[in-house]
Amino acid sequence: MINFLDLKAINDTFEPDLSGAIKRVLDSGWYLLGHEVKEFEESYAAFIGVKHCIGVANGLDALRLILKAYITKGEMEEGDEIIVPANTYIATILAITDNRLAPVFVEPDILSYNINPWLIEERITKRTKGIMMVHLYGQNAMNPEIGRLVKKYNLILIEDNAQAAGAFYLEQKVKDGNSFGVISNTNDPNQNKLQPCRPRRTGSLGNAAGHSFYPGKNLGCLGDGGAVTTNDDELANIIRALANYGSNTKYINDYQGLNSRLDEIQAAILKVKLPRLETDNERRRNIAKYYCEHIEHPDIILPDSNNIKLFTSQTSLSHVWHLFVIRTSNRNKLQAYLTQNGIQTLIHYPIPPHKQRAYKNWNDLSYLVTEQIHAEVLSLPLSPVLSDNDIERIVYLLNNY
Repeated sequence: MINFLDLKAINDTFEPDLSGAIKRVLDSGWYLLGHEVKEFEESYAAFIGVKHCIGVANGLDALRLILKAYITKGEMEEGDEIIVPANTYIATILAITDNRLAPVFVEPDILSYNINPWLIEERITKRTKGIMMVHLYGQNAMNPEIGRLVKKYNLILIEDNAQAAGAFYLEQKVKDGNSFGVISNTNDPNQNKLQPCRPRRTGSLGNAAGHSFYPGKNLGCLGDGGAVTTNDDELANIIRALANYGSNTKYINDYQGLNSRLDEIQAAILKVKLPRLETDNERRRNIAKYYCEHIEHPDIILPDSNNIKLFTSQTSLSHVWHLFVIRTSNRNKLQAYLTQNGIQTLIHYPIPPHKQRAYKNWNDLSYLVTEQIHAEVLSLPLSPVLSDNDIERIVYLLNNY
């Protein structure tokens, strides 16, 4: 049996350092808001390329706290609109509605599965205060058009970086210096005017970003964990307080806050794993490249087919392959075939947010591209501990489906 994701095997590769880190925390007698969290926050901020990292309880809380902080600052208020991809995990939407803000859905690009930048402007109104873009499945979602809209309409740009730790955004600048963006997957009519600039990590591109360290993520702890990254000093201070009961000083509460803190054990585990993230992401890229070059079946649509060359020197770092997602019109049949042959697959995600019972007032809405994606996607096994034999067997079975 080839498991979709063998977390025990992954964590075994970090031994004895993981067990040593846990013992170090146990022996310290200090389990919250200590040195382990502080050191991880500093390391992760440096890795992402930002001034501030605030460890929180999970990725959803990271996004909730960002929006709550903007409301606290007076830059958003109840009923304001946030542009968000219709094709995303429900946590992205929950963060918005939890703050009594209004999600405004934009369809994805059918090739990248990320928000379609060219459909955003028509959804902007006088109540629009921000764009929350999701780097879905590990692929950078930033685009020159998003940068243009943020500047034109003075919007707050928030990244849901839960799935893309380590991915890069390859900036460009127009020759006159008036615009910026990414080496793009799209048909930008001004592409020939754009010049390459320095790469930046996802999580450093907007005003703030939410990160998840759920165990299955590329950088995962041994429970729930998350973080916010930002270069905004005031925002960082407010988020840190909001996550700690609204308090910067014990028993003095400046805000109506939450209890959302990364604990010392999880931070110590993440400190062990962070230095190897680049190596593990590169292994993921190599597996994805093998899949893309060797899966040949007329009923299977591979990631970014007919779109971009994901494995050229310019674009390969824009994707960290948290998930390798194929599409097929008869997903249940293909999944059953793979299961019968000892290959575990998962569906990310079977039901789009606007069709969930939790949001039954949206159930009559129609987002055809999103609904097609959710009806067809199937995630193949992909992790740093997959062997070459495992990968070859998966490809063989798919090609003989």
